[in-house]
This record gives sequence, structure tokens and C-alpha cells, in this order.
Amino acid sequence: MAVARLAASSPPIAQTAMTIAPTFRLRICLLPLAAALALCAPCAFAAPATLKASGKWTALARGHAPLPPMGWSSWNAFLTDLSEKRVLASTQAMINSGLAKAGYVYVNIDDGWWAGRDPATGRMVVNTARFPSAALAGGGNSFKPFADHIKALGLKPGIYTDVGYNSCSQQANSPEDIARVPQGTLAQKSIGLGGNVGRDIALYMGEWGFDYIKVDACGLAAFGPESRPVKERGYRAFTPLIDPVSPLRTDIAAVRNAYEEVGQALAKTRPANDFAFSVCVWGDADVRSWGQHVGNMIRTSSDIAPWWGRMLHTFDSASHRALYARPGSWNDPDMLFVGHGEFDEHHLTEARTHFSLWAIINAPLIIGQDLSRAPQALLDIYGNTDIIALNQDNAGNAGVIAYDSDDLQILVKQLADPSKKGVVIVNRSGSELTADLNAGHLKFDPAAPVALRNLWTKQVSGFTGATQFRLKAHESLTFEAQGVRELADGLYLSEMPGRIHVAQDGITAPQADPTIYRSINVWAGTQNGGERPQYTGWGGAQADTNPYDGALQINGKGYRSGIGILAGSRMEVKNDGQFTQFSAEVGVDDGTRNSRDQVVFEVYGDGRLLAKSAPLRWGQDARPLKANVGAVKVIELIARQAGAQGGAGNLVVTWGKAALTAAR
Repeated sequence: MAVARLAASSPPIAQTAMTIAPTFRLRICLLPLAAALALCAPCAFAAPATLKASGKWTALARGHAPLPPMGWSSWNAFLTDLSEKRVLASTQAMINSGLAKAGYVYVNIDDGWWAGRDPATGRMVVNTARFPSAALAGGGNSFKPFADHIKALGLKPGIYTDVGYNSCSQQANSPEDIARVPQGTLAQKSIGLGGNVGRDIALYMGEWGFDYIKVDACGLAAFGPESRPVKERGYRAFTPLIDPVSPLRTDIAAVRNAYEEVGQALAKTRPANDFAFSVCVWGDADVRSWGQHVGNMIRTSSDIAPWWGRMLHTFDSASHRALYARPGSWNDPDMLFVGHGEFDEHHLTEARTHFSLWAIINAPLIIGQDLSRAPQALLDIYGNTDIIALNQDNAGNAGVIAYDSDDLQILVKQLADPSKKGVVIVNRSGSELTADLNAGHLKFDPAAPVALRNLWTKQVSGFTGATQFRLKAHESLTFEAQGVRELADGLYLSEMPGRIHVAQDGITAPQADPTIYRSINVWAGTQNGGERPQYTGWGGAQADTNPYDGALQINGKGYRSGIGILAGSRMEVKNDGQFTQFSAEVGVDDGTRNSRDQVVFEVYGDGRLLAKSAPLRWGQDARPLKANVGAVKVIELIARQAGAQGGAGNLVVTWGKAALTAAR
């Protein structure tokens, strides 16, 4: 069935559980037949690059996102029914409530701002009926007065576009939604960046002066020749590059190239790198592997919705990717839905949990509510400076899952102060549960006392060894924990994901991650057979587990701390002379399916080989590996596979107890 046709008859559950949702942006169903035929041959995946130490930190240096961006967006509040008056009302409320002072600085206009593209000049035109300040004296049209006004308030304006020829709202099916999208000729309706990347970026981020840009991908997925928007409304046909069901049918390289072109245009327009670039390809096209090299915020899933299961779905898509987020590029499980549905003022337990989970994994904190009508109870959630500080901690470490189950999770985040951790214990279930928190979860000395400060209630408590909590359904507890470190003179690598760049993770054929909570799809409801695992990343680098969600173990010896990854991988670790020694116990993880090939572990410092293991196979004991790194800026860890690497696949390997320590 065509994308728009399936979306047009959304079932009651989608309509009642998310009453604000229009019936468009659907991507989970089958592609149109013509597009499917065009994509029937599997895309060829490029052979992995040669494992060679670079001698430098090669993580993204483009754009400006040293900490997770904070702000407000129009989409969850108004969808396409936005206006200058509404945006400015929420902006003023953000200032009056103190949220702007607390760090919410971006004011982002999402889909629905455009009148169309001027067919004579190719220039995008603002809908002046909705944004009257764009109508200039003498007949001109510009968003600059609006952007300047936002800047005069001490904030930063953001804008929305699509990487293809058309935007997500142009899939709309209801008469109201159709009436809001640009009308006219094919050229006037082609409002995305397709064919106009340099021109549009120079206009939006240069002449108009926006500081943040969100770039969607519906134009690459939903406008095939047989699609409803093309056949019935005359939009430009574009054979889809993205099939959300099958990474083999998605042209991953072409999608990446499209976003890379946008990134290059941004760098050209704003050479000072004073912009933020949101890559919104919904976790598809194997964006986990390349997004961190292209954008400052990387969407990890399809759209969030204001019900519990969908929040868990989008959270899970990001929470298992701690090693793929760092200062400069962050995992984005979508905008906050606090203030709506099951996260409104009548569901404060769920609202606080939603906010805490986004905070601990370093997700961008982008409010999606009409703040001019927000009750004080919700403003208090957005404005909790202790939770904000957890998200904005200067170390830039995303929280790592210390205990994982479908019912309950414990996430722990190393803060800039080595003696302090952020902790979230969350009851994901609908029943009361008991949670045990112990020093091992925190990587603290079990014999030393641990102090806990509840970041919501401000109450202080403590324990030695272990403690226990009773959590109500959907309740979470958020703490700042302080104690004596288990590793007294340094940090385990799994505690410092913000200092790690997984340059190559060994994956050669993307697979969907089955650990993500399977919720009812926002736009399809229950019309199809269910939302199957669809976001590639299964087998990627993991902190404190192996790449396939198994315990770290080498020949029967388990490791509570370490990095699990595939052979054929290279990780960069930013040291900058802070630590003097690297150490680990290395070997083939017991979770591997390849028992015949060998792996060699190598440690480089600023491009120079410092240490190397003997070739190791499955079933052999772990071997110690140490290197002096006192004067080293960038440490590189390479796991090099030797063998056929054919049907047996890449080895699963473990850097057990991998740590950086300082001389005593």
C-alpha cells in the first residue's frame, strides 16, 4: 500500500492516544511498487576502511554543540498550525518563567512556515499570513526580522527543512493539513533542499540569520512515483532512497551524501561553526554509523508520541548508544513530550521520568509544549536546575546502563567531578517494583559510604554496600551519588563515553537492533503486523556489555567494566596528557559466533604503536595489555582480525577493565 493511503485510515488507538497527531509522516509501511522495484537489488556496502591509526582526534568538529542543545520547538505544540504570535507567546513565556535563564536558548520553527518557492528566483518565501513580520516594506519577504527579534531577546532562532524536494507535511491527508502546505506549480511546491542546498542554506543560515537547522528526510522516503502525494497532488516524484524496513534496500551512501552536502554548505555559510545541525533521518539509513561524523544532533528513531510505550521506544533507540555521543554530536531520541497526553500535569510521575531519562543520556532538551499555557507544575519540571545540570555536565558523558531489563533499568553517568555520578533508577512497568542499587553499579568502593541526593525532592540519604528502593509504576528516582571510586586513580573507559570516538566499529552489514521497546507506531497504529526491529546498530560498540547485549566474558572470566566491540574496529580516546597509563585485559568474548579466527589488540599514542597483544582465539584466557600514555593526546585502540572473515563473521572482542589511570 502507498504511504499516504495507509496513513489516511489510522485506527482509533492512534487517533485517541495522540489526539494532536495529523495523519502524515508515516514511513513504516511498504514502499510504493515502483520504488520497491527500483530498490530491489541490495545496496552494496563498502568494504571497511583499512585499520590505520590516524594519530589525531577525528570526531566531528563542525557546528557548535559542546553540550546537548536546549530550547523549544513548535512541532509537538502546534504541528503545522503555527504562527508568529504563537511562537512569540511561548518564547516570552520561556523568558518570563526563567527557563531561558536556565539554559533553554533555541526557539525552533518546525514544518509549516513556508508559502512556497518563488519560481522566478528559486528563493524560498515565508508565509506572511502566519508570520507577518516577514512582509517587508516595498513588497519584500524575509525571515530576518523575526530571527533578529529572537536574538534581541537573548535567544537563538532555529528553522526546519527537508533534505529532499518535499517536506513531511506535504504527505498530509486531512483537508486542514492540505490547506496549510504550499500550493501552486511544481517549482513552488518543491520546498525542500533538493537541488537548492547551497542557495537555501545561504538564505536560512546566512541572510536570515538562523542559528539552528533541523533537516528532515521525508523527501527521500515518501514521494515515490506511485505515492498519493505525487499521483493525486502533483508533487515531484522521487524514487525513495530509504526503506525503513530493510537496510539492504536503503541507499545508505546516498542518504549520507545528501546530509553531508548540507553539512558542507553550513560550514561554508557559517565558517565560524556557530550553528547547530540536526540530522533527522529517524534512526534509518544506518545513521548510527555515520551521523556522528555529519551532524550535531542525530535522531535515533521514528517520532515520539505522548504515551508511555512510545517514549520507551524512542528512549531505547538512544540509550544503547552511549559510545556514539560526545561533545559536538549527540543522540536525539526526539523532542520532549512533557505537557501532553500521558506526560501532562495529570501525570507528573511520568513527566518527571521522561525528563530524567532524556537528561541522563545527554539527549537535547527541546520543549514541545505551548508554554504560554503551561501550568506551574510542568514549568517546575522543565526548570529543575539539578536535572538540567545532570544533562549539561561539562564532562559530556552519556549515561551508561548499569542494570538492564524490560521492567527496570539503572543508568549511571560519570560527572566532571570524579567522585560524583548521576543515577536514574526507572520502573518501566505498570506495577510497583523493588530495585537494589549497589556500589558495583556505581563503580564505587563497596566498603565506603555512598551519599545520595535526590534531584527532585532534594532529600539526602546514604548507604554502604547496597540499598533498596520501592518504585511505583512508571516512577523513577534521580540522584547525584558521591563516593569513593573503585578505581581510585583513574576512570574506566566505559565511564567516559564523552572522551571516546568510535571511528570504526567493525560492522560490515547493518542489522536492526532487537533490544528497542516495540511500541505501537505513531502514524500506522495497528494496521500492519507490528513495528519490527528496524534501527540499524546491532553489533555496535557498547559500554559494559558485548555488542549483542551479552555480559562481557573471556574464557569464562566475567568483566563488569569494559568495552565490547567487534574486531575490525578502531576507537579514539581523548587523553590530552591527563592520564599516564592505559591498561586492559583483552581477548575474544565468549559471545562470539566465530571460534576459528584470531584477533590482535593494538594500542597507539598519537599515531605511534605503544603495545600489542599476541594473536588470540576464542577459548584462550584474557591477556593483560598496558601502555604508558603520559604525554599522549589521543590514544587509539585497534582490534585487528586475522582469518577468513567470511561466513564466520567478525569476532566479538572485549577490552576488559579497560582504564586510564594517573601515576600515584
